[in-house]
Amino acid sequence: MKRKIPEFAIVGHPNEGKSSVVSTLAEDDSVRISPTPGETIECQTFPVVIDGQEIIRFTDTPGFQNPGQSLQWMKNYQGADELIVQVFREAHLGDPDFRDDCELFVPIVRGAGIIYVVDGSRPIRQMDKAEMEILRLTGRPRMAIINCKESDAIYLEQWKSEFRKHFNSVRIFNAHKATYAERISLLESLKGIDQDWQPALETVISAFKKDWEHRNVLTTDIISAMLTDCLTFSMNRNFTEKSDEAALKKSLQAEYVRAIGQIEKKAHGRIRRLFKHNIFNYDLPPQSILREDLFNEKTWQFLGLTQTQLITLAGITGGAIGAALDIAAAGLTFGIFTALGGAVGAGWAALGGGKKLAKSKVVGMDLGGQQIRVGPNENIQFLYILLDRALIFYSHIINWAHGRRDYPVVPAGKKSEAAKAGVTTTWDAESQKICGAFFKAIRSGEEAGKEAAARQLKGLLNDALYKISNSERRYGLVLEENSNER
Repeated sequence: MKRKIPEFAIVGHPNEGKSSVVSTLAEDDSVRISPTPGETIECQTFPVVIDGQEIIRFTDTPGFQNPGQSLQWMKNYQGADELIVQVFREAHLGDPDFRDDCELFVPIVRGAGIIYVVDGSRPIRQMDKAEMEILRLTGRPRMAIINCKESDAIYLEQWKSEFRKHFNSVRIFNAHKATYAERISLLESLKGIDQDWQPALETVISAFKKDWEHRNVLTTDIISAMLTDCLTFSMNRNFTEKSDEAALKKSLQAEYVRAIGQIEKKAHGRIRRLFKHNIFNYDLPPQSILREDLFNEKTWQFLGLTQTQLITLAGITGGAIGAALDIAAAGLTFGIFTALGGAVGAGWAALGGGKKLAKSKVVGMDLGGQQIRVGPNENIQFLYILLDRALIFYSHIINWAHGRRDYPVVPAGKKSEAAKAGVTTTWDAESQKICGAFFKAIRSGEEAGKEAAARQLKGLLNDALYKISNSERRYGLVLEENSNER
């Protein structure tokens, strides 16, 4: 027997957020969302496919066109209760006054459950009560969603009270801000609207959770590979006495920064695609620390470990990560330019305007020239900065609801102090030990050690992603004066 796929028709008055709810629940940013009422004139179904198999579908519908007269017809109906929607459509097909009403009943006729969406920031109207009564008379399992567009939804209790008369379940659900945990919670609530639907929805929820876990595993692979690439990356340039040494250093520094930035950007893009943000340009929150460049002094100020943590970590792990003390003791050197053999010149200022001067690596060449090398980075803080940026990007992406198209303007506030805004500063000593072992293994180049250390790091990352997925904390936001003008 072919498994019946659960379907839910998203119903409501025009411009109440139906399409945003569909887009967010289906994780599909191809759903057309418009501020113009009445843009949806035909039903459109958006399936959720996991491992090549459709597990649930959500159908976007037109808004009610003539709820008052539709309700009056239903009250006068004398036939079988289970046929009321089908007979209504047959009686009104071709009548332009009931075009949208007939269209929105299409998925309900074929057995879909109902999710009724309203904007909780406005008062209840008579047409709303008519719509609710129509949906009750369909006899279909139904849930009401209050899509709060404003934080001060002063009519919320009125909506709740009215909904309890007509619906099996009532939820507050902001389609523009819904997190992964809130989406799962809504699906859990759907199980309660009809006992016959419970087994199918349990299968759906289980599939959603397993798929999310799989995406997290893939994310840990992406982050681990990105860390390895960034921590082992170096660049070499040949030069002779006739070369412009200062220009060469400046050029090499800029190339290194661009190359590391591209490695990170590519990894972040892969994470973005894993979570199905494919069409619209994802924009970072206005106050995200990720708006700062990787090698910006502010980035190193707000992310990574504290000075105390770095000093403690150096003592635990040993001299191999002694460069971690650069940031704690002498300003931002980033550990990129360190001496190897006879240095050429006095060196130059570290990236990001740091105070300490660091020397380049210089290697003699058989043909009479010399070679300057930048990288690999020897500062363990660089590992934590990359980790924080990846985890913050993950938290932004998974909480960017697919029904959302932009961020609202955020009011300016008082300037933040230099408090850490990342994730890794909250990790315990055991977690930091795992990171230190990974850093040492990557630098050693010994394959067996690298694989073992990478496995441990991936386990740590997977735990961190799970916590972020189920947390309401907003990571990586730094409040500043005039931040809304950025």
